[in-house]
Amino acid sequence: MSEPPRIQHITSRDNPWLKDLRKLAQDNAAPRRQGRVWIEGDHLYRAAQSRGLKPQTVVYAESFHPQAPPAWSEGVEQVVVLPDALFDAISNLESPARMGGVLKLPDAAAPQTGVATVILDRVQDAGNVGSILRSAAAFGFRQVLALKGTAALWSPKVLRAGMGAHFTLALLEGLSEPELDGLDMPLVVTSSHRGEWLHKVALPDPCAWVLGHEGQGVSPGLEARASLSVRIAQPGGEESLNVAAAAAICLHASAAAKG
Repeated sequence: MSEPPRIQHITSRDNPWLKDLRKLAQDNAAPRRQGRVWIEGDHLYRAAQSRGLKPQTVVYAESFHPQAPPAWSEGVEQVVVLPDALFDAISNLESPARMGGVLKLPDAAAPQTGVATVILDRVQDAGNVGSILRSAAAFGFRQVLALKGTAALWSPKVLRAGMGAHFTLALLEGLSEPELDGLDMPLVVTSSHRGEWLHKVALPDPCAWVLGHEGQGVSPGLEARASLSVRIAQPGGEESLNVAAAAAICLHASAAAKG
């Protein structure tokens, strides 16, 4: 039988561990620097646990700790209890969730070949990136490759917008275009004004969907590498769709094509 995790009560805002946690919760670059991520709220925490991921630490607000389900502390190295005011100071939520966890980031790996993939080309809005991750997970895509200039995949805002999708996907970021050469599958790019109509084209399977910058679209280099360019019919006459909305439509089309 495993030993119960040690419980540490931190009451000083100047505690070094708490300072690092505050950075982790509020600095977009901190997860990669520290090799770990702050997952706030029971939804994200349970999503990680359900995928077999074990947080290193679970953190509770003092008022919530007595009612916390014992399962949330199973397998963790330590339990940290904070006064409510200190917990509120690290929270990014309008209504702090009163609990969260610290999870070790997965080790970086090379892109997988022959796996349904989404490529993010300088998609900068954190909400868009998180929404795209949710669509990728929902429609059976297994990896997301983010090129340099894309919002940090493990940043607090992307993590919240992803709603647990992070834990079902292989995520690589900071890539350059040449690093995509080994994918060995067709690249499909989206465009608002040229290419085959999505609802009429036969989509390759597997493929890598390339989703571009909110204003500039897909880079010329990636367009040149693509096997197929598609556009989405918009009978309402709008100029273009939000990239996250376009992603959901395109990724669903791929999933539906598998029948």
